Amino acid sequence: MNETLNVLGEPLEPCSLKPLTGFYRDGSCNTEEDNPGVHAICIYATEEFLAYSKKVGNDLSTPMPQYNFAGVKAGQSWCLSGPRFVQAHNDGMAPHIFIHATHQRMLELIDLEILKTYAIDL
Repeated sequence: MNETLNVLGEPLEPCSLKPLTGFYRDGSCNTEEDNPGVHAICIYATEEFLAYSKKVGNDLSTPMPQYNFAGVKAGQSWCLSGPRFVQAHNDGMAPHIFIHATHQRMLELIDLEILKTYAIDL
């Protein structure tokens, strides 16, 4: 496998180990073709964003013990689906992101300069 890169062309950094995030539940926003939701962007969750996300049908905060999922809480990092981030951006509700932990595949969905406006780890 080739080295996984972030949107800046650097090695992809981890997003979160607690809660354990990522499509592959490896703590990173690594993504390949088998991840149709493109869970590639590392967000910083806030109460406002979690409420918005739930309202638009992507409930990240409700625990689902059957999947060993405690729910995302404000202040935690999470690998969000790329299309959901674009939706939040278009609605004016996008959260801050950790750009060094955001997979380069996000560039297929949104411009780097837009991502930089949400970055809190530049």
